[in-house]
Amino acid sequence: MVMGFNLEEIKTKKTTFIGLGLGQILSLLCTCNVFTSSELARKGVNVPTTQSFLSYMLLAIVYGGIMLYRRPTIKGKWYHYCLLALADVEGNFLVVKANQYTSITSVMLLDCWAIPCVLVLTWVFLKTRYRLMKISGVVICILGVVLVVFSDVHAGSRAGGGSDPVKGDLLVVAGATLYAVSNTTEEFLVKNANTVELMTFMGFFGAIISAIQICIFERSELKAIEWSAEAAFPFLRFAVTMFLFYSLLPVLLKISGSAMFTLSLLTSDMWVVLIRIFAYHEKVDWLYYLAFATTTIGLIIYSMKEKDEEEEEQKDEQRKLLDEEDGETLRVT
Repeated sequence: MVMGFNLEEIKTKKTTFIGLGLGQILSLLCTCNVFTSSELARKGVNVPTTQSFLSYMLLAIVYGGIMLYRRPTIKGKWYHYCLLALADVEGNFLVVKANQYTSITSVMLLDCWAIPCVLVLTWVFLKTRYRLMKISGVVICILGVVLVVFSDVHAGSRAGGGSDPVKGDLLVVAGATLYAVSNTTEEFLVKNANTVELMTFMGFFGAIISAIQICIFERSELKAIEWSAEAAFPFLRFAVTMFLFYSLLPVLLKISGSAMFTLSLLTSDMWVVLIRIFAYHEKVDWLYYLAFATTTIGLIIYSMKEKDEEEEEQKDEQRKLLDEEDGETLRVT
């Protein structure tokens, strides 16, 4: 019994460290995507849907091939996957588009708006209950988001702030809301389907929706690009990092849950600020630091409470397993 309990503790700690590692990988991939989008925006390349199209194609080809080989029974409904893909495509479009108008720091911090949106959606549709501690963390997080908008108004277009920071901030908030819809739908499908099926149909429907949108809105921009290996490399880099991000996200959700995912995305904000200061030698408005600190406090309050609840659930599951083992041994004797 003691040895089994110690082994369970070791397994729990191992799972926690694996979750932390995956979270940081996701954080760095998210940061890389934002910098790639910002790089293309600075070059005057305005094809946000095309950037995402390649990643959806990779998902559909790789995971679709695995699904055709295994020939499993489809568990989810097609319109759930279509809704997920639509929200994800348009969320990516708006956030990538925002890089033309506002700073990278604002894009990363305002992504936190997805958290209160996820709370509302999971409460309404997934019947998830939240305690007062989480609600207070969300309120503090929203205050941080408001400070980001005020900081862009205060800074204007100086220091890499973009041509129209307020417009860019609103685009990010709209994109983050769609991300919340996407994350909530993905959470539902992860629990009711499998990862290969989820990635296959998300890539399939995402590629179709993106292709239609490209034909309508981005044909002239694509023709205007002087294509070369140097011009194509940012698109390939974005596609690969997004493919890895989408592939690892369901794994992290299964291992550590949404709390670890939230904390991991929080560290991406830190990476962006550090890269802007030390690599690009850009000046960051003082309100950014206050906004970052406020958002950090709100997210930690929200995530730590959820983490505690998950640990309690893990302990309950361990107790149930131990009770079942005791019952089996009694039956044998």
